[in-house]
Amino acid sequence: MTNNISEMIASAMERMQKMVDVNTIVGQPVKVSEDVTIIPITKVHIGMGGGGTDFATKSSVAAKKDPFGGGMGAGVSVDPVAFLVIQGKSVRMLPVAEPASSTVDRIVEQAPELMDKLADFLDGRKAKEEA
Repeated sequence: MTNNISEMIASAMERMQKMVDVNTIVGQPVKVSEDVTIIPITKVHIGMGGGGTDFATKSSVAAKKDPFGGGMGAGVSVDPVAFLVIQGKSVRMLPVAEPASSTVDRIVEQAPELMDKLADFLDGRKAKEEA
């Protein structure tokens, strides 16, 4: 069983390595104009899991000649983080805002807009009362 699991892990790692190389994290430079070049920067997340077992037959316990059952899964996600903007002799980093990942993050993001709407509502109500 150990060889089969080792082979599965080695195969999965080899395939992921082909998908994710340094050019995935620091992308190829893109020349936008004569003096402006943009380089994308990303982060990569890799998850992996698997397992297996040797099956015993009616006539023998699990051994090297018995059937093997196993499986493996892996996932890769690539998220943009920032862009390096090279203009002439200056370099700037423009971060990419991450989407809100929790309810609290969403509330914090929407708080200024909600406060503006509340202020408009209260101003409108006050104007009606004065009229």
